[in-house]
Amino acid sequence: MILERLEALPVGSFHYKLLLVTGLGWLFDSMDTGLIAFVLPVLTKDWGLTPAQAGWIGSIGLIGMALGAVLAGTVADRIGRKKVFTITVLLYSISTGLCALSWSYESLLVFRFLVGFGLGGELPVAATLMSEYAPSHLRGRFIVLLESFWGVGWLVAACIAYLLIPRFGWQIAFVIGTIPALYVFLIRLHMPESVRYLISHGRINDAKDIILELERKLHVESRPFAKELSEAEREQPNAAATSFTTLWTKPFRTRTIMLWLAWFGIVFSYYGIFMWLPSIVFAQGFAVVKTFEYVLIMTLAQLPGYYAAAWLVDVIGRKYTLSLFLLMSGICSFFFGNAASASSLLAWGAAMSFFNLGAWGVIYTYTPEQYPTTIRALGSGWAAGFGRIGGMIAPMLVGMMLANAFGMSTIFLMFASVFVIISAVVLTLGKESKQKTLEELEEAYEN
Repeated sequence: MILERLEALPVGSFHYKLLLVTGLGWLFDSMDTGLIAFVLPVLTKDWGLTPAQAGWIGSIGLIGMALGAVLAGTVADRIGRKKVFTITVLLYSISTGLCALSWSYESLLVFRFLVGFGLGGELPVAATLMSEYAPSHLRGRFIVLLESFWGVGWLVAACIAYLLIPRFGWQIAFVIGTIPALYVFLIRLHMPESVRYLISHGRINDAKDIILELERKLHVESRPFAKELSEAEREQPNAAATSFTTLWTKPFRTRTIMLWLAWFGIVFSYYGIFMWLPSIVFAQGFAVVKTFEYVLIMTLAQLPGYYAAAWLVDVIGRKYTLSLFLLMSGICSFFFGNAASASSLLAWGAAMSFFNLGAWGVIYTYTPEQYPTTIRALGSGWAAGFGRIGGMIAPMLVGMMLANAFGMSTIFLMFASVFVIISAVVLTLGKESKQKTLEELEEAYEN
C-alpha cells in the first residue's frame, strides 16, 4: 500500500525540488572535475611538474572515484541514501578546500584522492535516490535531466578558469570548490530518505510518515494507512543478507556483465578523449582548440544531447537509446579523428559531445533499474567503480600511443571501436526497463 501511494503521487514541486537538490550535487561534482583540468596546466608551470607528475594528479582522483563508488554504494544499502549522499558531499567539499592549502605535490595528491573518493561515492547514490522517487512513467527522463547538470558544471568550471584563475591564481578555483559544503544544509532540509530503502529495512512507520508528508505537500487527499502491508512490501528481503556475490547470482549475472562492460567502455572513451583532446588536436595543427570558444562549443553541445536522451528513454526505451547513442558516439569519434579542417573538427567534436554525454545520462538511468532495492546502490556503485578502471587506463594508453607516434586518426579509431563494441553488448545483453515500476522490474529479475 505504501509503494502504491508513492507511485500514485502526481509529479509536482517535491519531484522538481529533489531533482534540483541532487542535480546541484552533480553540478558541483562536474565543476570540481572540470576545474582540475583547467588548473593542471597552471600548476604544472608554477610547480615545475614533469608530465608524469601532472598525469598522476589527474589519475589519483579517478582511483579515488573508483573506490568511492564501490564503498559508498555498499554503505548506502546499509545506512541509507541520504546519509551517504550528505557524507560524500562534505568529504569532497572539504578536501577541495584543502587542495588550495597544498604545500607540496604529495599533499595535493592526498587531497585529490579524497576529492575523487567523495565524487565517486556521491554520483551513483544520487542516481539511486532519484530513481526510487521518480514516477515510473517519467523515471528515465528525471535521471537523464539529473545527469544534464554535469554539462552545466563544466560551463561553470570553464568560466571560473577563464575569468578568475588568471587574476587570483589557481588556488581560487579550489576555494570556490568548498561552496558545496554549505549545500549540505539544503540536503538536510529538502531531501527525504528513500521510502523503498526504509521499507527494505523494516522502518515502515518512517516510510508512512514520508508518504503522508508528500501527499500534504502535493495537495493529494490523504487517508490513514491500513495496518496490513501489501505483498510486495512484506516480501522485501533483508538488506543485511546481501553482498557483492549477490551481483553474480543467476538473476543478476547477465545484467552485471552487461553493465560492467558498458561502464568500462563509456568511461574509458570519455576520459581518454576529453582529458587528451586539446593536446591531441593541437598537435595536429588545429590551434582553435586552445580557445575558450572551442571549450564552450564542445560543452554546450552536451546539453541538447542530454535533453534528446531524456525524451527518447521514455519513448523507445533505455536499452535502445543507450545503444543508439553509443553507436553514434563511435561514428562521430571516427570522423572527428579524420577531420581535415577546423570547421569539420568543431562539427564532429560537437556531435561527439552530444551523443557521448547523452549516453552518460542514459546509463545513469539504466543502471539502478537493473537491481532490486536491497542491492540497488551496491550494484550501481560496483558498475561505476569498475568503469573507473577504464578511466585510469585510457589516459595512460593515449600517452603511450602519442609517445610511439600514433596519429590522431588511429587513436580515435580505437575509441570508435570501443563505442561500437559496447553498443552491441547493450543491445545483445540488455533488458528493457521503460514504463515499469521498480517493483514490476523486481518481479522480472527471476526470469
